[in-house]
Amino acid sequence: MGTDPLTDQLGLFGTAIRPIEPAQRTAAKVVGFLYLLTMATSIVGFSLRGPLLVLGNAAETARNIAGSERLYRIAIVADLITIAGVIILVWALYVVLKPINRNVALLAAFFRLAENSVIAVITLNAFAALALVSGGDYLHAFDAKQLEALVYTLAVRVHGAGFNVGFVFLGLGSTVFAFLWLKSRYIPKALAALGIISSLALAIVTLAIMVFPSLGALGLSYMMPLGIYEVGLGFWLLIKGIQAPPVVERA
Repeated sequence: MGTDPLTDQLGLFGTAIRPIEPAQRTAAKVVGFLYLLTMATSIVGFSLRGPLLVLGNAAETARNIAGSERLYRIAIVADLITIAGVIILVWALYVVLKPINRNVALLAAFFRLAENSVIAVITLNAFAALALVSGGDYLHAFDAKQLEALVYTLAVRVHGAGFNVGFVFLGLGSTVFAFLWLKSRYIPKALAALGIISSLALAIVTLAIMVFPSLGALGLSYMMPLGIYEVGLGFWLLIKGIQAPPVVERA
């Protein structure tokens, strides 16, 4: 019996198999590199800014920011580098996964761009906090406690809330991209499945924290699976690249 022409073009799940284009392979390497780079720059920004922010203590937070202005500015720059890197990452993901389903890849890209738009806007809060501790004459309309409260609100409360909003869109976009990875079979199924589960967990738990703020006691633990997925996928794409799925033949 000969092979069925239809199954020569179809893989598992009835997914059409197209030859992997050189642009896809190049974009996959860009994705791998940027997953690792943006993870590193985001950790730098968080590590530099985090010790300056004292939860529940507006006065100390304001003093720390005023006394470590250069460090705070470096943290802002690290955040902006992360945002720029993620935008390029999203573009590269779209190039790799567009042949699987263009409309679904667009949906994932829009979710991730919404995430980065929110994060970019809340970065302005950091500059606003710096302006409030600058000691300019125009600040004499406020007393010291009012300034400290404003700095704390912008640098801690609003900034944290903005990141939560961004994380919801991050989780949704990452879920959709991971679904396309699973459907494409360009990477191991287990890795793609981890991406779907960890991304959904990020979005769901972040929404739950918005409704039940006490869940914030979880810290960053609920983000760790997604971090493992992104680092694992980054190394996989840099070392192995994307692999063409085998064609299923039918006797």
